Amino acid sequence: MSAAPGTFSPLGRALVQQGRLVQADATAIQLEATKAGVSFVQQLIASRKLSARDVSQFAANAFGYPLLDLASVDTDQLPLNLIDAKIVANHRVIALGKRGNRLFVGMSDPTNEQVIQEVKFATGMTMEPVVVEDDKLSAVVRRLAESAGKTLESVTEDVDLSGVEVTDGETQPEVVTEEIDDAPVVKYVQKILLDAINGGASDIHFEPYEKFYRVRYRMDGVLYDVAQPPLAIKEKIASRIKVVSRLDISEKRVPQDGRMKMVLSKSRAIDFRVSTLPTLFGEKICMRILDPSSATLGIEALGYEPDQKEALLRAIERPYGMVLVTGPTGSGKTVSLYTCLNILNKPGINISTAEDPAEINLPGINQVNVNDKAGLNFAVALKAFLRQDPDIIMVGEIRDLETGEIAIKAAQTGHMVLSTLHTNDAPSTLTRLMNMGIAPFNIASSVILITAQRLARRLCSCKRPVSIPEEAMIRAGFAEDELDGTWQTYEPVGCEVCKNTGYKGRVGIYEVMPISEEIERIIMKNGTAIDVADQAQRDGVRNLRQSGLLKVKKGLTSLEEVEAVTNE
Repeated sequence: MSAAPGTFSPLGRALVQQGRLVQADATAIQLEATKAGVSFVQQLIASRKLSARDVSQFAANAFGYPLLDLASVDTDQLPLNLIDAKIVANHRVIALGKRGNRLFVGMSDPTNEQVIQEVKFATGMTMEPVVVEDDKLSAVVRRLAESAGKTLESVTEDVDLSGVEVTDGETQPEVVTEEIDDAPVVKYVQKILLDAINGGASDIHFEPYEKFYRVRYRMDGVLYDVAQPPLAIKEKIASRIKVVSRLDISEKRVPQDGRMKMVLSKSRAIDFRVSTLPTLFGEKICMRILDPSSATLGIEALGYEPDQKEALLRAIERPYGMVLVTGPTGSGKTVSLYTCLNILNKPGINISTAEDPAEINLPGINQVNVNDKAGLNFAVALKAFLRQDPDIIMVGEIRDLETGEIAIKAAQTGHMVLSTLHTNDAPSTLTRLMNMGIAPFNIASSVILITAQRLARRLCSCKRPVSIPEEAMIRAGFAEDELDGTWQTYEPVGCEVCKNTGYKGRVGIYEVMPISEEIERIIMKNGTAIDVADQAQRDGVRNLRQSGLLKVKKGLTSLEEVEAVTNE
């Protein structure tokens, strides 16, 4: 749980008093933690000001608590029944053991009095905090959640399949709602959603086939099988998800879109964007997990290099102009835009967004869902925005000439416009706009910066050094003078924390291209994307491959991962 706005946890105050953290940074981290509904320690580590190990060692030394390395603990031997599972999941604390009436509890912030009191009240025992590293604690909490209670397979065994009837006719909603709410399938679906959230998945796929039914999670951009429930309950699973997403459960012939919310605690709720698709053997359901905390991580957590971050911040803080974010689907464009909007979201600013759909709710920002069926497309929404006295406008995507021209005019008439395009890199974005039919002089006078991005999987802590032949390094894009032996390349290994993939989480790779006067002249002369790219290199802009190689030099990801996501 996070502290009230404007206050520090005692751990935060101690870090400031002993010079381990600047007061301004501590204040910003606490505010971000409060917004995201996470603890001060979680946000501190996410900001990369201190590592999990540094925080745990400081907390133990400063407050006199014992320090324990969870890597040496056999989680199977932990007394799982001493603390309620909801408290473990919500407050990220674990019972390590007890002696008489004293309960030894592992936590990353031993100064969090609210958590201590709640555990004492729930257990009736005196609590003895033991400091543990936050990242290892998160991994153990996830494992405990998976091992506590039933697995996905055991949950499905409880469903009475003999009473399942699969029909093609229409079913009365209230009858099905009652049936689904009473069925053990509710617990099954809930377990899948919780496991997906705890495992850091971005999407959940429920896929029916002729002879089997499977559930898959997309984690770090890759799909993994997690369960194969009995084929006979596919209709019940689909009905349950459609009921809570307020979709028409009787309509199985056309795709439908909806939303649902799962409340994890008083301060944290996760939204799901639900999409159904009729297939040969039933309805395939895809659920996109929309975690509001991803939009409040701060620009430092996204992976921008210092010079790229400075260029982006300088561009979005200008009073007018257009900033474009480009990349394929799933490259993190939405999170980048929301992060920029969070930075700009101040009391004296009027911000309006048109999205398809609005994925994350941002308080203080006027968000509009476009609805083509009702005639509310991006162009119509943009025209309406201009009559709403806006300072900043965000357009989900520039898809056509009309939307592009209105956005350009808005940028020229004193508004800051943010939007996305589906192009491979920053230079080709300019030629894409020209191909749409937008006049070159309008592009040159309004677009001030273009960011292209990709997401590469981040190496897990189990990574190991690897020697790559010099020829392969040069072929990948390294210059000979960079191969001076002062840095090390790493390769993935695989461990329990990363589920034996070798990767945990993702890091952004960016090409941040300010529109210089030279690039403006190229645009005015109807120059090609190659001309723009050559000038950008002369301006010192790193392309996606060069930015990716920089992440390899820093040991954040592997060379093979960079080559895969920046394949040119």
